[in-house]
Amino acid sequence: MRRGIVATALVASVALAATACGGSDSGSGKSDGPVTITWWDTSNATNEAPVYQALIKDFEKANSKIKVKYVNVPFDQAQNKFDTAAGATGAPDVLRSEVGWTPAFAKKGYFLPLDGTEALADQAEFQPSLIQQAQYDGKTYGVPLVTDTLALVYNKALFAEAGITEAPKTWDELKSDAAKIKAKTGVDGYWGSTQAYYAQSYLYGEGTDTVDAGAKKITVNSAAAKKGYGTWLSLFSGKGLHQADTTADAYAHIQDAFINGKVAAIIQGPWEITNFYGGSAFSDKANLGIATVPAGSSGKAGAPTGGHNLSVYAGSDKAHQEAALTFVNFMTSAKSQETIALKNSTLPTRDDAYSAQVKADPGIAGYQGVLAAAQPRPALPEYSSLWGPLDTELPKVAAGKESLDKGLSNAETAIAKLVPDFSK
Repeated sequence: MRRGIVATALVASVALAATACGGSDSGSGKSDGPVTITWWDTSNATNEAPVYQALIKDFEKANSKIKVKYVNVPFDQAQNKFDTAAGATGAPDVLRSEVGWTPAFAKKGYFLPLDGTEALADQAEFQPSLIQQAQYDGKTYGVPLVTDTLALVYNKALFAEAGITEAPKTWDELKSDAAKIKAKTGVDGYWGSTQAYYAQSYLYGEGTDTVDAGAKKITVNSAAAKKGYGTWLSLFSGKGLHQADTTADAYAHIQDAFINGKVAAIIQGPWEITNFYGGSAFSDKANLGIATVPAGSSGKAGAPTGGHNLSVYAGSDKAHQEAALTFVNFMTSAKSQETIALKNSTLPTRDDAYSAQVKADPGIAGYQGVLAAAQPRPALPEYSSLWGPLDTELPKVAAGKESLDKGLSNAETAIAKLVPDFSK
């Protein structure tokens, strides 16, 4: 999953238009000829996509009657582009769907149920919570390809220089550690994000969430949520705590500071493992510390489960759907996931893909260790969109332009429009 990351590749609109209607394209025009399916991949075009393109060649060698037309679509554009294509002229046969999009598109009827199909032939090998996150209304609409969660990543050398021997387990401990690091090294101990996705862990730390999906209640402005966001806000001021960055380039600023040893700890996901290693602070990979996100006052710790599924377009014809199911099975196999993990440093979604070689990567091994604390998102199609109002309000709060109470009240009002059948 990429959040707040500027896409590194732009795909011309004419190319997308030409490849959108996957269900109408077959290699020879004959029923017994090769079938060409279209795959929209939303991975990073520079760091990740080449591995997927190489796997496509392997797939085509093993399946001579199926061809794959590969299109890399910038992650921040893909959801809207697919929504438009599926609702109009037709969509690609396969989409690399962010886990939050999966129930939303399933609700609209855009995805094919995969239960009992070739795509889910190995269902028992996948982590159950990830299958759960690919479901909507009792059916499964995606096969988990990669997974992720957030962790506290830290510079072991800077922590050691400050006399700190282990990662903080609570936010209060993090504040204390940040002050020690600043005093001993002159470097800020922690730099937090104003993005809603990164602030989610503070809610979990108070035993709450943006909404209670089961009770159909909006909880973003509850006492527990206010306490969580209060802790989040407090980590932008104090000794060793970097002030909030509310600029458009905040993500890059935080990331660059961390990988070059200018801040000792941040909250980040495994999609940045490769970039961590490219920084001067982590030329020695062993210097990268990875720990569960600190706990709140409830004693609970955790972060949202992210990742991507491969989903099949329900509007394709039978031949294209069958070819797409075969392709999804291949791309999510243990062998393919192991290859992806080794090349891209992303986390597999099935236990049998965590080979000794994969776990030899300290980044992957570290994030695998925090996955147990990751919290699956509720099967609510609108859930991912609920962060939108918070992404508007939280930067204002962090910048001191409005109070926390006002920001959460505004967010609650906006969220109520997204889930009109939920009570406050």
